[in-house]
This record gives sequence, structure tokens and C-alpha cells, in this order.
Amino acid sequence: MRPERDPGERDTRSDGEGAASERAGTRALLQALVRGDPDERVRFRDVFAGLGERAFGMLLFVAVLPAFIPIPVGGAISGPLTILIGAQLLIGLHKPWLPRWLGKRGPHRRSLARFDALLAPWLGRLEHLVRPRWPSLLDHRLANVLSGLLLILLGLLLALPIPLTNYLFGVLLLAFALALLERDGALMSMAWGAGAIAVLVFGVLSGNLAATTVEWLERWF
Repeated sequence: MRPERDPGERDTRSDGEGAASERAGTRALLQALVRGDPDERVRFRDVFAGLGERAFGMLLFVAVLPAFIPIPVGGAISGPLTILIGAQLLIGLHKPWLPRWLGKRGPHRRSLARFDALLAPWLGRLEHLVRPRWPSLLDHRLANVLSGLLLILLGLLLALPIPLTNYLFGVLLLAFALALLERDGALMSMAWGAGAIAVLVFGVLSGNLAATTVEWLERWF
């Protein structure tokens, strides 16, 4: 999906560059976002431009990064973004959609550069393990429903002030993002299992998820 452009803004991405983006690995995509003026903001709507069926994975990858910031508001930023992405997978959208005001926002390149330096060694190792596998599993409608539902529940938990859980939920959500980005059905199946356990342990058994869901429903309906 090409990003929505402001009037007068010219799209400089060629068809060849778009095709290259669809083939590039996660590490290469992140490094491409880092290149440029460190003070420039990388807009969310540009993050998934030209990625085709991998767009949800890249958007989720960037949306989860604030959860690794060692401040309380990290989960409050990543949680709602994760819920938005999960809801779109749940209802069956084929391309991400963002409100105009949100699409114009995003992290600065210098922030992405810090995460790139932190994650590069891990991503380098993971790229030898994560690869396109079981594509039919990811393409099944029920797979998107399950992924969307778990992302919504994990996003709700991430947004809650549960001590010492931001990194845990962040790693789980990165597994979902990598599975979507690399089209790895095997990794996605593991992410489903780990995500379901996390929802059960931190959400259902603790009562946090039920209380939050009821509060949100009462607020909106």
C-alpha cells in the first residue's frame, strides 16, 4: 500500500524500489528507515509503503519499539497501536489503515538508530532461523482472525501498568511482527502458543484483562 500523500508531495519510490522492499529482510528494512537525517521523523504511513502482504508486520515491528523504552509510557504508546493493527487483521483487511493524524506521526530516525544498534546482533542471528515457511497457514482467514484477536488482547495487557511486563509483551509482539514480515508460519504458530499463555497467565488469571475490557466497553457503549 502506497502512503497517502499530502497535496503537492511527490512519490519518489520507483516500482523497482517497491519490489526490492517486498523482498528485503527485516534487518535491511530497519536499516533503510534509519538512513537519513537523525532529526527527521519517520511517519507511520511511510513505514509500510511498498511492502505488500508484509505491511502489517513492519507496522507492528515499529509500533512495538516504544515498549522497550525504560519509561512507563512505552506500553501506553505501543498498546493502542497494537490493538489497532490487531483489529484490522481480525476484520480481514488486506492492507493497514491509519487515521491521517496518526499516519503523519512516528519516531525520529535517531530513535530507530538506537533500536537498530540494540537489535542488530539479535536480528542477524534470527535471520538465519526465521524464513518463509508454511505460507498457506498465514494466508488462511482463520490465521488472521487468531493473530488479530491475540494482538488485541496482548495490546490491552501491554497498555496496562503491570510491573515488569513491557519487555515480555514486547518480545512476544516482535515474534508476531517477524512472523508476518518473514512470512514464517512456523514462527507464527509458536507466537500463537506463547501469546495465548501470556493472555491466560497475565490477563485471565489475574483479572486485569477482564476488568480493563469491561471498563473500555462501558466507556464506548
